[in-house]
Amino acid sequence: MHKLALVSLSALAMAGCSGKVEPVASVPPVAAAPEPAPYAPVIPEGTGVFAQPSTLPFQTPDFSKIKDSDFQPAIEQGIAINQAEIEAIANNPAEPTFENTMVAMEKSGQMLTRAYYVFSALTSANTNDTLDKVDSATAPKLAALRDAIYLNDKLFARVKSLYDRRDSLGLAADEQRLLKLTYDRFVQNGAMLQGADKEKLKSLNGRISTLQTEFGQKLTAGTRDAALVVNTKAELAGLSEAEIATAAKAAADRGMKGKFLLPLQNTTQQPLLARLSNRATRKALYEASWNRSERGGANDTRALISELAQLRAEKAQLLGFPDFASFTMSDQMAKTPGNALKFMEGLVPALAAAQKREAEEIDALIKRSGGKFSVEPWDWDYYAERLRKEKYAFDESQVKPYFEITNVLENGVFFAANQLYGLTFRKRDDLPVYHPDVTVYTVYDKDGSEMALFYFDPWKRDNKQGGAWMSNFVDQSHLMGTKPVVFNVQNSPKPAPGQPLLISFTDAETMFHEFGHALHGILSNQRYPSISGASTARDFVEFPSQFNENWMTDPRVFANFAKHYQTGAPMPKDLVAKVERAARFNQGYALGEALTAAILDQKWHALPASAGRQDVNAFENQALGSLGLLTAKVPPRYRTSYFRHIWGGGYAAGYYAYQWTEMLNHDAFQWFVENGGMTRENGQRFRDMVLSQGNSKDYAEMYRAFAGRDPGVEPMLKARGLK
Repeated sequence: MHKLALVSLSALAMAGCSGKVEPVASVPPVAAAPEPAPYAPVIPEGTGVFAQPSTLPFQTPDFSKIKDSDFQPAIEQGIAINQAEIEAIANNPAEPTFENTMVAMEKSGQMLTRAYYVFSALTSANTNDTLDKVDSATAPKLAALRDAIYLNDKLFARVKSLYDRRDSLGLAADEQRLLKLTYDRFVQNGAMLQGADKEKLKSLNGRISTLQTEFGQKLTAGTRDAALVVNTKAELAGLSEAEIATAAKAAADRGMKGKFLLPLQNTTQQPLLARLSNRATRKALYEASWNRSERGGANDTRALISELAQLRAEKAQLLGFPDFASFTMSDQMAKTPGNALKFMEGLVPALAAAQKREAEEIDALIKRSGGKFSVEPWDWDYYAERLRKEKYAFDESQVKPYFEITNVLENGVFFAANQLYGLTFRKRDDLPVYHPDVTVYTVYDKDGSEMALFYFDPWKRDNKQGGAWMSNFVDQSHLMGTKPVVFNVQNSPKPAPGQPLLISFTDAETMFHEFGHALHGILSNQRYPSISGASTARDFVEFPSQFNENWMTDPRVFANFAKHYQTGAPMPKDLVAKVERAARFNQGYALGEALTAAILDQKWHALPASAGRQDVNAFENQALGSLGLLTAKVPPRYRTSYFRHIWGGGYAAGYYAYQWTEMLNHDAFQWFVENGGMTRENGQRFRDMVLSQGNSKDYAEMYRAFAGRDPGVEPMLKARGLK
C-alpha cells in the first residue's frame, strides 16, 4: 500500500548573530532545542493480491491470482489503511493546503479501491454464495468508513478552511471544482451535525447500507427462483427452435430435464412476451415477473423497502432536508425535485394521448383476430409486434440474422467510435478474465497511443444481476498516472451451443448505449480520479450513453455492421426503411413504462419522515393511479418491489435522469444534424467539451459551452413521434 507523503512545516532553525557576543560568566549557555521531527504518521501495510497495483498492462486486475477468499481480508485491510490515512490528513499539524489535504485525500484508499472495484464487479456480474456473504459482512464496515471520513471534525475543519479561502488560493478550475464538490459532500453527509445527531446518522447509514445490500441479494435470488417452468413444448408456441432449445437447456441445468425454463429479465415486460402465442403462457410469464419479489418467504422485498424508505426520509430530515428527494438531488443538474417533476409532468399530456391511440389500435387488432378481450399487460407486446408487422411488414426474426454480436461490436460500436473520435481497437487474449464469456480489447487513440482497456461481458447468467451497465476496474487520473480500464455488462440471452451468436435490435442498441458510458470513461482527461470519467451526477451520466445510441442507425454505421451472418449481405434497403419507420412505433408504451417508474421513484422519496412506514402495494397503487395514464395496461418498467435502481443501486430519487438525459441526448444530436452530422470535427468537439470533462465543470455550463444553448424538450418529443 502506498504510504501518504505528508509534508509538515519544519521547525525554525536558530540563526546566529553576526557580532561577537560575550557570555555571562555566571550563566551557562542554553542548549538549542532539538528540531521537531517531520510529521510522518505510520500507515499500515497491506498484504495479499490487492496490496499493490497489478503488474498487468494498465494495472488491470489479474484474475488468474484472485480468489474469493481474498476479498474480505483485502477490503477489511483497505478500510483500516484508509482510516489511518484519513486520520493522518486530519491530524496534520501543518496549515491546511490543497496539496496536504485535497490531494492527500485523492491519493488515499488505493488498496481499498483496487479490491472493491473488482469485488463490486463480481458481485454484480458473477456472484456466488461466498461473495454474497462477504458483501453482507463488509457493507456495514464500508458505511462506517464513509462516516469516519465525512463525520471527522478535524478533517472537515481542514476542508472548510480551504473552502472559506478558495478565492485567494490561486486554484485551477478543476481544483476549485474538486474543492466545492468535496465540501458539499461533507455537508450533505452530516459534517455540520453535532453530538447525538452524528451518532444517529452513523446508525442510520449502517442500517441503510445493510438493507440495500440485502435488497440486491433478495432480488437476484428471487428473480432466479421466479423463472417460469413449463412442461410442454406446445406451451412455447411462437418461439424459435433455438429459443426452445435454450429453454430446455436452462431447465436441464437446474435439474429439470425434459421441461423448459424461461429466466426472467430485470424489467417488468419480458422479451419473449412478444412472440409467445399461447395467452396462458404469456400471462404466467408476466405474472412471474410482476410478482417475483412479492411471493412471501425469504426473498420478498416489501418489508425491507418499507423500512428503507422510512430510514432514508429520517436521514434527510436529520440533515435538514424535507425529504430524501430534496437531499439527494441537491448536486444534480436538475437541482430540485420540483424541476424534475415539472419536466416529467410536461410529457404526460402527449404521452396519455399516444397511449390511448395505441391501446385502441391493439384492441382493434385483437377483435379482428377473433379475440373477445381488451389488451392486458401480458398481451401488449405480443399484439404490438403483430401490429408492427401489419404496419411495417417485418418482425424481429427478420432483423436478427443481421446482428451477429461480434460484428455489431467491432464493425458497429467500434466503427462509430473511430469515425467520431478517432479510436481503434485490438482484441487481445493474453489477459485473464473473470468468466469465459468476457472479451478484452486495447483501445488506441488517433495517434496510435494506448488509451485504455475495454472488457465486454454480454450474456445472461443466473448469477448475474439483470440489466446492463458500465463501470471501471481502474480510473483515469493524471495525478495517479493511471489510464482507464472499463467494462460493459449486458444480459442478452445466450444462444444454445452451436447456434449463431445473434442478438435482437434492442440488444444491439443496448451495446451502443453502454459503450457511450464506456467512452465517458475511456476519453476522460482529468487530473483527479474523483472527478474523472463517468463520476458525474445521475441526471448527466446517462447523457453520453443515450447520445451514443443515435449512431447505431446512422446510415454509414448501419451499413458497416448490419450484414447477414451467413452471406455477409447488407440488410436490404426496404428492411432498413421499415426499421427506421418502426422506430417511432409504440412510443406511448415505451416512454410510458419508463416515465411511470421515474414518477413512482420520486413519489417514494418525496415522503417526509412523519409519513411513517408505508404499505408497499397500497402506496404504489395510489401513486400510479393519480397520473392519468393507462398504468393498468402499461405498467411501470420496474415495480416497487424489484426496482433495483432505487433500492439497491444509486438512483434513489434519480430515475428521472433517464428522461432528463434523453432530453440532452436529442438536443445534442440535433446540434450534430445542424452542423454536418457524423464528422471527426464534430466528434472531436463533443469529445473535448463533454466526454473528456468528467465532473470538472457545472453541467449546465458544460452543455451550453458545447451546444451554444440550453437544452430543450422539442427534439425529444419529435424523436419519440409524440409531436
